[in-house]
Amino acid sequence: MQEVNVGIIGSGFVAEIHARSLQQVPGTNLAAVASRNETHAAAFASRFQIPQCFTDYRRVLELADVDVVSLCLPNNLHCEAAVAAAEAGKHVICEKPLCMNLPEADRMIEACKRSGVHLLYAEELIFAPKYVRARQLVQEGALGKVYLVKQAERHFGPHSEWFWDVEKSGGGALQDMGCHGVEFARWMLGRPAAVAVTAHCGTYVHAGKTKADDTAVAMIEFEGGALGVIEPSWATPGGMDDRSEIYGDQGVTFADLLRGSSLVTYSEPGYGYAVEKAATTRGWTFTMFEESWNYGFPQEMAHFIACVRGDAEPLATGEDGRAVLEILFAAYESAATGRRVSLPVSTEAPYPIYPWLHRRNTE
Repeated sequence: MQEVNVGIIGSGFVAEIHARSLQQVPGTNLAAVASRNETHAAAFASRFQIPQCFTDYRRVLELADVDVVSLCLPNNLHCEAAVAAAEAGKHVICEKPLCMNLPEADRMIEACKRSGVHLLYAEELIFAPKYVRARQLVQEGALGKVYLVKQAERHFGPHSEWFWDVEKSGGGALQDMGCHGVEFARWMLGRPAAVAVTAHCGTYVHAGKTKADDTAVAMIEFEGGALGVIEPSWATPGGMDDRSEIYGDQGVTFADLLRGSSLVTYSEPGYGYAVEKAATTRGWTFTMFEESWNYGFPQEMAHFIACVRGDAEPLATGEDGRAVLEILFAAYESAATGRRVSLPVSTEAPYPIYPWLHRRNTE
């Protein structure tokens, strides 16, 4: 088996998930990590027994033995790092959303094509075992012709502070959580083209922390007539909630990704491996075990490593990430104007939430 050496760029919450998941893939080595904070980089390297750590991610790209880099950075840094990695001949695993805007997406896709490397879009829901089984039902015809896919992902706010800053994130709950639902619906339906989007966004709970939306609803119309309804939230207490509903003309299936495999817990002080997480786990919650496995992260990374080895074709690509981003632009435009927005979109907005923020600022 060809060994694959991975460099991780970033040292926050999602970098932890990627590192733990990659360590479960046989023949995969964590070769280096880079983080702007030297203390964080050293601690991360020690925790995962990574031999090299840097404060400049370009040092990772200079390592001849690194085959692939995993980008676990704020959204506004994805494009720069992905293009640099491609130019260095490294395959790229890019955490969602792909980047800030469509020109950036095109740059990333073109750079990876030009260098002959994979641009692997890290959407873990299409690897989550319960959701994979739901898709098998769809593919087997068990539900007949599917006409509606609903997906909701909710919690009480992001793990890292940079998400609250729209200049770094590009959007709020719709951007951060809704991108999961958009790709989930595309994947479940066989990735038809999106025709139009109608959406609503609001900031109901976290106005003191962010200008972005903390709650959204988006309806996506696809070629062939099927609908996707996406309900992301940063304003739902009680821990993570992730569920889907798939309706066909001959059947229906409901999938609760986490609560069917969790403990029902009440805790006054809260709990969690990180102090900041404990604050979100006070009171009644659903306590997960093997959370990353239920979400499909190890399966996702195993698939991506197989792609790097040449043993598989990517199930989620840069083009998929771009399609998701375009739908998010249309959704925020719809929320800003109160109108149904047709695709493809033509916009010079620097990031998806921009038109919605502009409308709020001028009211």
